[in-house]
Amino acid sequence: MVKATRTVGRWPRATFVVMALAVAGCAGGSETEYVERPATDLYNDAQDALQANEYQQAAGLFDEVERQHPYSPWATKAQLMAAYAFYRSGQYDEAIAALDRFIQLHPANPDVPYAHYLRALCYYEQISDVARDQQMTDDARRALSELVNRYPNSIYARDARIKLDLTYDHLAGKEMVVGRYYLRQGHYLAAVNRFRVVVERYSTTTHVPEALHRLVEAYTALGAEDEAQKVAAVLGHNFPGSQWYSDSYRVVASDGAPSPQEPWYQFW
Repeated sequence: MVKATRTVGRWPRATFVVMALAVAGCAGGSETEYVERPATDLYNDAQDALQANEYQQAAGLFDEVERQHPYSPWATKAQLMAAYAFYRSGQYDEAIAALDRFIQLHPANPDVPYAHYLRALCYYEQISDVARDQQMTDDARRALSELVNRYPNSIYARDARIKLDLTYDHLAGKEMVVGRYYLRQGHYLAAVNRFRVVVERYSTTTHVPEALHRLVEAYTALGAEDEAQKVAAVLGHNFPGSQWYSDSYRVVASDGAPSPQEPWYQFW
């Protein structure tokens, strides 16, 4: 609402302001009109856009709720929903930024566990093939761990734990890719270091049996027969029926190691 009515010549000052805005709008090729609307109307329109899979439009409307009504209860809800709309549209960076802001501004809000979960999903869904850089996997691991540690009894913790196990498996897979490369190139000490990371840091993953076998191969190639037999013993004890144990037996058999059918402890 224009309050000033003082005239300039014969024209009210307000008239000159309106004319100036109109000229500026024409010069820019478009004219943007600001219309203040009730928070509930904006929020409901945003929800409708979300239901119609118009995620970017929904995010813009949720942001508008906060912009026009920053102190209303709807503004807090809209912050989280804008982040969700960004997430659904695949705009992960925008979603993470919005979620970080929501968590920082509303640490006691009951939806904070969900915000942490959604933030972790933004990283988790960007995990790439093990042959590529695994920074996103590590970010997902940290975000999932934070959720599980802070809110272990939340409804999101169970799924977070499952996804956390998968991130560990993925990170172990990356170590295996690098370790196999070093093994093929004859860099046995470097290979040993990678396979030991899998065994020691990712001991619950599916890659451990192969990592133990590759350690047997690397130690044998280095001439460290005692170490090779000790690792083969661990492999035989924990995975006695695996193909990796049979393969390791063939590697160390020339040193008088027992067959896969003999007790594993004879390796010691």
